[in-house]
Amino acid sequence: MASDNEQDVVPPPPTIRNAYDTIKILLATDNHIGYLERDPVRGQDSINTFREILQLAIKNDVDFVLLGGDLFHDNRPSRDCLYEVMALLREYTLGDRPIQIELLSDPDEGKAPGFSFPAVNYEDPNFNIAIPVFSIHGNHDDPQGAGPQGALAALDMLSVSGLINYMGKVDLPVNAADAQQSGIAIKPVLLRKGNTRLGMYGVGNIKDQRMHFELRSNRVKMFMPRDKDDWFNILIVHQNRVAHGPQQSVPEGMFDDSVDLVVWGHEHDCRIVPESVAGKKYYVTQPGSSVATSLADGESIEKHVALLKIQGQEFELTPIPLRTVRPFVLDEIVLSEIADEENIDLGDRMAITKYLKKRVNELIDKANALWDERNERAVAEGEDELPRMLPIVRLKVDTTGVSELSNPVRFGQEFQGRLANPRDVLVFHRAKASAKRGPKVTADQPELSIDDPELSVAEKLSKVRVQTLVREYLAAQELQLLGEAGMSDAIETFVDKDDIHAIQTHVNGALKALMKGVQANGKEDLSDDGLDEIVDKVKEKHDQEYLERRGEEQPTKSKGKGRAADDSDASVDSMLMDIDAGGSDFEQPSEEERPKKKTRAPAKKAAPAKKAPAKGRGKKAAVSDDDDEIEEDEEPPPKTTKRTNRAAVLSQLTTTKKAPAKKATAKQATLSFAPSGRSSTRAAASRATKKMADVVELDSD
Repeated sequence: MASDNEQDVVPPPPTIRNAYDTIKILLATDNHIGYLERDPVRGQDSINTFREILQLAIKNDVDFVLLGGDLFHDNRPSRDCLYEVMALLREYTLGDRPIQIELLSDPDEGKAPGFSFPAVNYEDPNFNIAIPVFSIHGNHDDPQGAGPQGALAALDMLSVSGLINYMGKVDLPVNAADAQQSGIAIKPVLLRKGNTRLGMYGVGNIKDQRMHFELRSNRVKMFMPRDKDDWFNILIVHQNRVAHGPQQSVPEGMFDDSVDLVVWGHEHDCRIVPESVAGKKYYVTQPGSSVATSLADGESIEKHVALLKIQGQEFELTPIPLRTVRPFVLDEIVLSEIADEENIDLGDRMAITKYLKKRVNELIDKANALWDERNERAVAEGEDELPRMLPIVRLKVDTTGVSELSNPVRFGQEFQGRLANPRDVLVFHRAKASAKRGPKVTADQPELSIDDPELSVAEKLSKVRVQTLVREYLAAQELQLLGEAGMSDAIETFVDKDDIHAIQTHVNGALKALMKGVQANGKEDLSDDGLDEIVDKVKEKHDQEYLERRGEEQPTKSKGKGRAADDSDASVDSMLMDIDAGGSDFEQPSEEERPKKKTRAPAKKAAPAKKAPAKGRGKKAAVSDDDDEIEEDEEPPPKTTKRTNRAAVLSQLTTTKKAPAKKATAKQATLSFAPSGRSSTRAAASRATKKMADVVELDSD
């Protein structure tokens, strides 16, 4: 038992012997099958390692395989991925080998509704299962959709086909009202082998805010046998273990005291040796990912799976290194420090490039030596020698004080055939430049909460949340056709779930519904102002319906286009309850933190030839060509503010954006790279806006 101030890394030495009642399990998490599947070099890495994991299961004669989530990298895996995974599972897990573990829990618990076959595949007399595979879902392959069968995951496809036993699928409440009355119920898979009884409690990925709240409120119900102390209980979770902000992780010391071992998925760095938790009797093992999906420090640690043996109340965990994982090495240099040691002129681009090539070559040699060392170790243990794989190398370069460098993509072309990642072998970054005031705010670059020049780099990183940035950016843009809530959710799905169709699907559906509503309500008044009012009414109605479906209340609207302050603490995340809103990164910003929207000046009644110009996106309202200037403070706005022609607004934006924007004076010189050939973001946005204006404008004849 660990003390409050100490944390033992290794559990007490067990006294397990290979007896008839020893349960043997192969543990693995975060396989991410399908990652970079289109890459000609690394496209098959994840599936090759998954094949090795199944081969290790056969070699070690395990009773079953336990996966900790993120079997697939994409929420909608491609047909190639499904084909490969289903073929491997059929090849290595089906057979006439007898199953030695007895299922004591209900075999129909979690089965597909409306069908007669059981949830556990080896209980189905129509299948010959040699090695069962149990798995929970992760954040990459979690259930999505709202069809007649409810939310479905890719694991549901493998489950109904009899290849995987899908566990840990928790039915979440659809709105905040239901969430107040219900918690999280975890029903176990109960197994027995001889005198050893095992309870597996799987919990698929749940938003960390929700999981944190449920654990803190003691509303996670684990259905355990009456003699729970005679069972060895394993909890399988897929959550953030490292804190990324308030309630952005799940504390490892908040689980039930009856748990003996926690298998932690989602974190990719390998901490597979069991670690004790202060004040708790259970241990935590974190196998990590089986393929590197980011070029970070944690991914460079050697990848492992584990052979877990359980006998009675004791367990033994043996790490097994994975041989089909590419060697990955990374290093970091500061050019300003290297310049003195290597006698390099920071203004000489050729000299810097020559030195960087030298360092990359050294890292390649280091990675190849690492592969050879692991290969020799495996051969000494009786394994076959594997051909050398192209390594992954990442060199982080601090370019503070350097005015010009080579293009990193062009730099990597020289290492084609020697590296698996030549396009991103280099990454440039700079130290924080001191500034007394922030950069000038433009319409395309609204001032966000992380733009405060007084914040340090660490403070900025702690404040960076995709949801916060998206909400602030959309609030600054004043969307005229799309709802902010729907766009925010679509962007979050695009980022978190790697769903490349999320934004396009939402925009197409929203515009289609908007056009249908406008045509249904715009039969009487099709003038410019009348059309604007109809569009606003339809958009407001759709926003209200969307928020009601999401279980939130729509913020109070003020007069005109401006957005009123939201006094409630309701979270943007629909899984976060109202009573748990304090201290969350998803809170609505306070009045002084909320991005201020530009208020529309009242339309000036003039001759038909001189309509009020469109509202600009700068800090001041637009004015007419003559000297009559509209001041917002002189008179209060009328009760009904007339809108200008929406198509005119959009078309004017496309013309005004062509003017070159003033650049803020930078104190540091910027790096000059070769042109990439792509058009600028502003030009692309202008073209998209013009197309939208052509679609929305209706014929008034």
